[in-house]
Amino acid sequence: MHIDEHSITDAVIRSFDGCDNPRLKQIMTSLVTHLHDFVRETRLTEAEWMEGIRFLTATGQKCNDTRQEFILLSDVLGVSMLTVALNQARSPGATEATVFGPFYTDDAPRLEQGADIAGDAPGEPMEVDVVVTAPDGSPIAGAQVDVWQADEEGLYDVQRATLGTRRRGRAAMKTDAEGRLRFRGVVPTAYPVPTDGPVGRMLVATGRHPWRPAHMHFMIRAEGYETLVTHLFREGDPYLDSDAVFGVRRSLVVKIPSSPKPVLSHTFVLDRLISDSA
Repeated sequence: MHIDEHSITDAVIRSFDGCDNPRLKQIMTSLVTHLHDFVRETRLTEAEWMEGIRFLTATGQKCNDTRQEFILLSDVLGVSMLTVALNQARSPGATEATVFGPFYTDDAPRLEQGADIAGDAPGEPMEVDVVVTAPDGSPIAGAQVDVWQADEEGLYDVQRATLGTRRRGRAAMKTDAEGRLRFRGVVPTAYPVPTDGPVGRMLVATGRHPWRPAHMHFMIRAEGYETLVTHLFREGDPYLDSDAVFGVRRSLVVKIPSSPKPVLSHTFVLDRLISDSA
């Protein structure tokens, strides 16, 4: 078979004929089709393709146990939020999901109600008082709530080498019998995503800013309900309409009163698992 810039796409797609996984075959076929169309549309040069390979290599090399540069790349290209929007449609009234972000860790300290998750992190102290309910408003007791946030200087614990493996600004807690969870953190502030790696250099090269609006992360899990990964964003933040990772949803923007003391309050409504409601 003669291979040229047009016939090569069909040749690659036919190479998947022996794939016995229909979903994998569909994904690979679509990937090759769109990737080849991209190369043809842009008339990509060999030097540009090699630069792209160097960029992806550097992205992988920047990843470690506490930093995921590929998630950051997915975030700033809007792919993370697109997959959330496609796969996490919620029932009316259920809390909307948003991006996971690159700074979650699975070793957050397990703390009790009323704990101070900030520890010695810099920032203005803030009370957090949230409730987790079912769609009918009934409280969900014993829901596991993972929370994590940056400090006043815009850094997560894993970004501070001086902390080593010590965790602060994050915790895993459980709701009480009324579905309520109270703890203390710091007032969230806007911060830039890391710009010391290939993704940051790409943002600069394309004329984009790296800022995320002030927010706190939540992941909520309870038996019989869909896991919710979301943020609460601070009302009035100047970056709400230009979030570097496109994660803002208006229903997640909340007011944090400053008098007599900062308090973040919200009710999270979990969706029931489809299998449970069938």
